[in-house]
Amino acid sequence: MDKKLIITVGRTFGSGGRVLGRMLAERLGIAFYDKRLLMEAARQAGVAPEYFERNDERKPRFISGVFSFAHGYSPMAWYNDPTSISSDSIYKAQCDYIRHVAATESCVIVGRTADYVLRDVPGVINIFVHAPESECIRRIIERHDALSIEQARALARRANKARAAFYNFYTDKTWGQAAGYDLTLDSSLLPMSGNVDLVETYIRARMARPAKEYQS
Repeated sequence: MDKKLIITVGRTFGSGGRVLGRMLAERLGIAFYDKRLLMEAARQAGVAPEYFERNDERKPRFISGVFSFAHGYSPMAWYNDPTSISSDSIYKAQCDYIRHVAATESCVIVGRTADYVLRDVPGVINIFVHAPESECIRRIIERHDALSIEQARALARRANKARAAFYNFYTDKTWGQAAGYDLTLDSSLLPMSGNVDLVETYIRARMARPAKEYQS
């Protein structure tokens, strides 16, 4: 791709959204970020990555009375004492790094409200991947995240509830609502390579479209 390309991928747990994002990045020859965002935000904040991971894509347990935020766009407040870092400041650290990578390179970013954080960046393509619960359960078991159908179902529902709460708390959008994305797809209807083909075709069509057409 000659043009800079930023793609965000939201996903339900077990839908294969992360796999699709990684395959798409490889196909397009651009960077891929998922947990890397988390680890880099931790490194820059000087906080143990494990602390960040415990709060990853989770709604804060409480809102600090001294902290105010504007949907991820407030300046990052750095702390000398890692124990004083709140869920909100962890989120802000991730937002800072999301904006940094989007400003410096073409990339695919999975989760972490990246579509909302980059909402004012022209040309960002926002995708949401979902699948029927039965298909998600199958994927979860195949990748050894759960041993039984019951465990996989409980894990998927818990993860989706957490992701929705996190997204809805930090944005003015609704997680998974089709109107909030450029493209949504049921990953169970095609092989994953077919899903990547479909998304790539859409992206290339979008990138080829003259900028003035977006203003009509």
